[in-house]
Amino acid sequence: MLSKRIIACLDVRDGQLAKSVKFVDTQDIGDPVDKAKEYYDDGLDELVFYDITASSDARSIMLDVVEKVARQIYIPFSVGGGIRTLDDANQLLWAGAEKINVNSAAVQRPELIAECAHAIGNQNTVLSMDILKVKASREFPSGYEVVINGGRTPMGIDALEWALRGEELGAGELVVNSIDADGTREGYEINLTRMIAEAVSIPVIASGGAGKPEHLLEVLTDGKADAALVASMVHYGDYTVSGLKSWLSERGVKVRMRY
Repeated sequence: MLSKRIIACLDVRDGQLAKSVKFVDTQDIGDPVDKAKEYYDDGLDELVFYDITASSDARSIMLDVVEKVARQIYIPFSVGGGIRTLDDANQLLWAGAEKINVNSAAVQRPELIAECAHAIGNQNTVLSMDILKVKASREFPSGYEVVINGGRTPMGIDALEWALRGEELGAGELVVNSIDADGTREGYEINLTRMIAEAVSIPVIASGGAGKPEHLLEVLTDGKADAALVASMVHYGDYTVSGLKSWLSERGVKVRMRY
């Protein structure tokens, strides 16, 4: 059985670490470079960096910040925000990213997933999905809709349908981010995560809602996620990466311990 991963998410706005609740009321909370180093030293498995306003501002990602973070860590480093072309993806790889996360631009032009997968490999191409719960209908049989541009633009696309399409186009991993749970610290959207994890054959990262260790245990077991993304619970110092891993290991979850 593969080890479950703990992944920290750095949402970055104007070069500063930021945090929001349900994609609104965003506050600056620190230096992303310092946090990256802190989490790496504490045994983090992987780091995800999102430039959260690059797509909505129609600009390129801040490569200088990516480079500074990349120099601090020696674990898989995934970067997203404002990736519209293969050239954008290549610039991130040159800046130190190992994986690229496509989101809004991929929804608008799905061929971007295939282009990146072909050029840099499926394993380095991650499809991030921002998802909002809606009433189940013929248009949304799963009961979930894909939203882009930092939660600002509903796309009329069923989330499960998009996850399957993303895998078909070559994505090697999915980040399933629940807008309804984002920043609430009340737990992941288990039904959503499990539904997608059971439907695809590629790894699924659960995102949105982590507030205490029990939430990670639930999503990594009942939710069938391969990895749990954390933000607020470590950014504010309530928990540490090493502490979370030890807690999960004591309860039978296979994680990578750094000794």
